[in-house]
Amino acid sequence: MKIIAIGRNYAEHAKELNNPVPTTPVIFLKPDTALLKDNKPFYHPDFSEDIHHELEVVLKISKEGKHISEKFAAGYYDEIALGVDFTARDIQSRHKEKGLPWELAKAFDNSAPVSNFVPKTQFADIYQLNFHLDVNGQTRQTGNTSNLLFSFEYIIAFVSRYFTLKKGDLIFTGTPAGVAKVAVGDRLEGYLETEKLIDFYIK
Repeated sequence: MKIIAIGRNYAEHAKELNNPVPTTPVIFLKPDTALLKDNKPFYHPDFSEDIHHELEVVLKISKEGKHISEKFAAGYYDEIALGVDFTARDIQSRHKEKGLPWELAKAFDNSAPVSNFVPKTQFADIYQLNFHLDVNGQTRQTGNTSNLLFSFEYIIAFVSRYFTLKKGDLIFTGTPAGVAKVAVGDRLEGYLETEKLIDFYIK
């Protein structure tokens, strides 16, 4: 199982970090050791002073595919979830300045909490999904999938040109604006429409 993540897939998030709005998907990977399930607590690592939350809609790949056509890509995922792409922003900033890869900032252990998955057929329109993140009871991030720069199907088609997608692979599809630092003691609650899927603490 691999975790594929899409950077800067909401224009307002790209702008809040003073990044250009991309014309092709920005791709990075997380290892399976990044996965954190069942709303277990996230233990703040000691190597960063600036861990940011990034709430995202996550796709679960349902069958193996390579060079998938965009028009058939919807058949390669049946379920979606919410996930948090934890990012060591201080490390990422230093690496970006030097043109270095992002792995130390993005791929560390437990940096990819993922909720339980729900069938996509549960939703009338997959491209009108509201989702939001509350931290300590206050809303920090709000998003709607209508604002994706690159659709789920485009992402699947694009990624599958480079990597064979296998059943169980996860795709983090990008975060809306509002990312911010987390601290020990914070409670994170993530909602997809009105259903709370994420609820865990920073320790």
